[in-house]
Amino acid sequence: MAVLNRRTFLSTSAIAATSLVTTRHLFSTQPTTLNAPTQSRRFPIYKSLKFPMVGEPGTVLQRFQLLAELGFDGVEIDSPDQLSVAELLEASSQTGLPIHGCVDSTHWKMRASDPDPATREKCLEDLLTAIQTSNAVGGSSVLFVPGHAKDGDWETIAPRIHEVISNALPTAAKLGIHILIENVWNQLFYDHTSPPEQSAERYAAFIDSFHSPWVGAYFDIGNHHKYAQPQEWIRQLGSRIVKLDVKGFDRATGKFSPITLGTINWPAVRDALDEIGFTGWCTAELGGGNKDYLAGILNDLHTVLPN
Repeated sequence: MAVLNRRTFLSTSAIAATSLVTTRHLFSTQPTTLNAPTQSRRFPIYKSLKFPMVGEPGTVLQRFQLLAELGFDGVEIDSPDQLSVAELLEASSQTGLPIHGCVDSTHWKMRASDPDPATREKCLEDLLTAIQTSNAVGGSSVLFVPGHAKDGDWETIAPRIHEVISNALPTAAKLGIHILIENVWNQLFYDHTSPPEQSAERYAAFIDSFHSPWVGAYFDIGNHHKYAQPQEWIRQLGSRIVKLDVKGFDRATGKFSPITLGTINWPAVRDALDEIGFTGWCTAELGGGNKDYLAGILNDLHTVLPN
């Protein structure tokens, strides 16, 4: 699969993972310019969902069997979590349904931006757990929200966040796991009270500041439709984007929506992904439900991001 090729290529540069950045790089708002393909070509996008969305009762194996029966390409789990790695591996092996990564389950509460050093230390511990779990189940990434602006201004919280992620990078590089920064409504990398059509420059610059192939973007298409056109962010971020989260958003109501509803221009999004040569995982992030509901989610994914 193309995802594995990307990991193989990036592993040649893993030595850069532990390098720290200068203050000038850390606070820069100018992203590195990445070359885009000269012409568009459609590459496959693999359809997944967050495992907690599976609302049907049953064992881990039974729920994996349901997802495989419906036709999902893979699944993403939470970590730290109570699920047994052995049970997950058995379910994945028996169904042929890969676990492509983990979501750090405590990053909202145990924030890398928190003023309390003990909280930041726990954040690092949980991030390392998620990295190790992702590796153990055959994943390639950890989705990580790096903090919240309520913890201070950017000049204050950026070094805190950078220290946590930098301390996790040696383990991530050794295990071949990407730390992927998600764009969320945490008042970082955008202006929370400003109108739409904002730029992805700050988001890109933050990723670039690590100078590591193991830090990238987990781009949530729905999250920042409130603040920007997702297709433009995709072009600006380019190959920094490693994985996608998918949900709908309606600017008219200011609320999230089912994937195919709302005001996102999905054909333009798919075209932008083609332009940057994206191939890899997209993962639905919505409320949970039963078999019929999940079948509808998969149909929506195929509708908006066709192969």
